[in-house]
This record gives sequence, C-alpha cells and structure tokens, in this order.
Amino acid sequence: MEYNWQQADWPSFRFDFSRIEGALFAFADKAGQINGMLKGLPDAAQTEAILQIMIAEALKTSEIEGEYLSRQDVMSSMRNQLGLNNPLERIKDKASEGAAELMVAVRDAWDKPLDETMLLSWHGMLMKGASGINAGDWRTDEAAMQIVSNPYGKVRIHFEAPPSSRVPDEMEGFISWFNQSEQAIAHAPVRAAIAHLYFESIHPFEDGNGRIGRAISEKAISQGLGRPAVLSLSRTIEANKKQYYDALEQAQKTNEISSWIQYFVEIVLVAQVDAEQQVEFVLRKTKFFDRIKNDLNKRQLKVVGRMLDEGPDGFEGGMNARKYISITKTSKATATRDLQKLVEIGVFEPVGGGRSTRYRLCL
Repeated sequence: MEYNWQQADWPSFRFDFSRIEGALFAFADKAGQINGMLKGLPDAAQTEAILQIMIAEALKTSEIEGEYLSRQDVMSSMRNQLGLNNPLERIKDKASEGAAELMVAVRDAWDKPLDETMLLSWHGMLMKGASGINAGDWRTDEAAMQIVSNPYGKVRIHFEAPPSSRVPDEMEGFISWFNQSEQAIAHAPVRAAIAHLYFESIHPFEDGNGRIGRAISEKAISQGLGRPAVLSLSRTIEANKKQYYDALEQAQKTNEISSWIQYFVEIVLVAQVDAEQQVEFVLRKTKFFDRIKNDLNKRQLKVVGRMLDEGPDGFEGGMNARKYISITKTSKATATRDLQKLVEIGVFEPVGGGRSTRYRLCL
C-alpha cells in the first residue's frame, strides 16, 4: 500500500469546496459572534476566558496522546508567563510547564511567519522534562517511523512516515507552503486542515507530532481571522479520538482529501460552540463571584475560586469535607461550619447525604 507521501502527486492536495461551503459561512459568522462576546467582557474577564480556553487546549492536546497533565501546574505556568502571578508560582510538573509554554508561544507568534527555528523551539518546550527524546530537533533514527496499534496481540501499522533522511527537505517544503498559503487559501479552517494533515504525514519529530500539528492548525486559524483564535481544537478532538485517528489514517492514503477537510471543518465548528460556552461561563462566573465575595471568608473564597477555575464542566466529584480540609488546611469542625454556611447563603447545593454528602456550586 502506498501512503500519500509516496504518491506522484505529493504534496499537491485536491479537494472539493462544494461540500463545505455552508460550514465555512457558519465558521465566519460564529467567529464574529465570539469576538463580539469577548470584547463585551471586562478586561479581567476577557483574560480569564482566553486563559481557560488555552488551559483546555494544553490539557486536551496531551490527553489525545495519552498524557495527563496537572491542570493546576498548567494554569500556574500560563499565569506566570502572562504576568498574572506576583510572585511567580513554583511549577512542580515539567511536562505541564512545557505544554503551557507552548500554548503561550503559539498565541504570541500567531501573526509571525512559520520557520524552522520556531518549530524546533516549540518542540523543545513540549518535551520539557521528557527523557530519551531528541528535543528541539528533527528525527534522525534510521528505523521506520510507524504509527501502530496492537489489537489482540497482532500489530497493525496505521501509517509509515517518510524516512528520516527526507525530513529536512520535506519540512523545508512544508514551511514554504504554509507561509505562501496564507494568501493563497482564503478559508482559515481549510488551510488549518491541510496544514495539520501535511505536517502529520511528514511526522518530523520523534514524539509530539500530534501536539505540534494541532498548534500549527491553531496558528493557521488565527492568521485567517487576523487575530488569535479563541477556541480549543483538541478539546473537541479528544471527545472522539477514534474518529480523529480514523479520519487521519484514511487521509494519509491519498492526496484527494475532501473527506478529511470536511471532517476537520466540522471539528472547528464544534470547537467554536464550545468556546462560546466557555465565554458565557466566564461571564456567569464573574457575576456570581461579584455577588458573593463580600459574604465569604478567605477559606470559602479560596474553595469557591478553586471550583470555578475548573470551568463549565465543574469540579470533578463536587466538593466535600475532605477536599475542603485539603484545600484550606483547616480542621474538620471549621470545614463543616464553612460548608453549612455556603449552603445557607445559596452558594452551594448539597447532593446526597451523610458521609457521602458533596456540594456543587449554584451558578
């Protein structure tokens, strides 16, 4: 079987616009709505909404690859880099710190031309704390770079990338295409789809190709919008990873990629809806916190703030006395009194009873 890069027309991708015209209009319309909503927020709330979407992207782009980061370390690292923490907070998990650095770097360089130095720098950030990885450089191993799975003990090869010896030339071609395509391809989601597939098919790094590829897609969308994109592609992709990998596998067998582009544009549309919900949540959160902040003590404010930091999905498992004690470093008696007060004033709603009682926010 020949892969796309082995075919005579590589990398001259072909596709049919007619299948996605409606989706592209919907993308432009929704992008304008989200930008308007964001501008309507106070400055602090704008920053918070963008931060939460960047955190989601950092966490989910790693979860797609089976790596689970510390949300708290990702958030602290981003806040450090954005100048929101004074003093700076110590980051324990290097992988979380590196993933956060990558998200900030991608956003900061959204309007800059792509180049080799940028990509290698991004990879170095992403691989922070990783051992045995040639971080910040193209792969050089002579062994075939294969994407495999092992169903029921039988290895299945999903894709084999070009030999390492071809990577420098392939990446030179990719970078040139990416920068020229900013003017040649008018629709940001289409350019993002092609960029992701093109990059993944070269697979230039030993590890982290998917995460870098999704960052490149975000850069393409931002450049098409003329401003940093407000969405998390990876949050949407991670919700159905199998569909993503199946679509990518099929697309890497041919250079007629209409189906891949249709899939990817639909992912972008769903990600926009999710981003809109995130911005709406930040608005509700801001109003909620302003309403209750004068009625709570420092311990209660810390716990409520910690729960709100989790975003629209909420605090996993809700709050309970054990978690309250862990977060506030207080006694069981004080925690019980604080929780009862939060219920009395309508901040918390109890779920269950007895020792299994937990609490959720009344937003």
